[in-house]
Amino acid sequence: MADQVRLSKRDRLSVWWRSTFIQGSWNYERMQNGGWAYSLIPALKKLYTTKEDRAAALKRHLEFFNCHPYMASPILGVTMALEEDRANGAPVDDVAIQGVKVGMMGPLAGIGDPVFWFTVKPIIGAVAASLAIAGNIMGPILYFVAWNAIRMAFMWWSQEFGYKAGSKITEDLSGGLLQDVTKGASILGMFILGALIDRWVVVKFTPVVSTTKLQKGAFIDWANLPNGLSGVKEALIQQSQGLSLTASKVTTLQDNLDLLIPGLAGLLLTFLCMWLLRKKVSPIVQILGLFVIGVGFHYIGLM
Repeated sequence: MADQVRLSKRDRLSVWWRSTFIQGSWNYERMQNGGWAYSLIPALKKLYTTKEDRAAALKRHLEFFNCHPYMASPILGVTMALEEDRANGAPVDDVAIQGVKVGMMGPLAGIGDPVFWFTVKPIIGAVAASLAIAGNIMGPILYFVAWNAIRMAFMWWSQEFGYKAGSKITEDLSGGLLQDVTKGASILGMFILGALIDRWVVVKFTPVVSTTKLQKGAFIDWANLPNGLSGVKEALIQQSQGLSLTASKVTTLQDNLDLLIPGLAGLLLTFLCMWLLRKKVSPIVQILGLFVIGVGFHYIGLM
């Protein structure tokens, strides 16, 4: 039996360092695929010796990939383990590798934003800003050192965790463990992405369906407000009490649609884009098409 090829710690460190630049060649069609492939080059060079095998490996890792830049590290670890076992003769095909990547990137992307952008970074920034306001030079230094130490330590630890977990997954390929993990991760990822549709896909139809004049006392009487800042204060108080900003209530087509099923238009638009992707319509073409349609609908007053 031929000697087994294994990725050394030095190889994994090279991947970890390169993953810092995973967004360096971000594009609208395949997102982070260039940075992803660039990160894996040290591992692929170690695992595959022929030009043909290396080219095939790079090609399969230039497929679509998009995740939080720091949460991509555990996926890199799992992928390295899968590639390592494939290079040593395990029955790991392109579909399995891509399936694990796609299945993991959705759930992990949803974790990265609240943890790093909305928690860790604001806390470090608040502490550093308080020092900087007091004139302490340690403010910006603390921010730079602490933030990079936390993110890079997390990326290394999570990459190693993924690498070790990936090795365990591939030990039971015949029992279907890899397929179960891929399926479960894919279902979770699709669930999270589905929940985000209502937040990120916004479609508003502006045609006015009806205009109802409100009774006196149901809206802010701007003509009788005090002058200056006291008038602004009074208007804010009245608005907080539920008074309308205008003397009439305008009901648009979107208001009626939201009474039926909120976010229905955004959901249908998402399904349309998914259908077009299955029909091999380029994402770039879809983006340009949506831009033209949106401008046109706005011009005629539909949106």
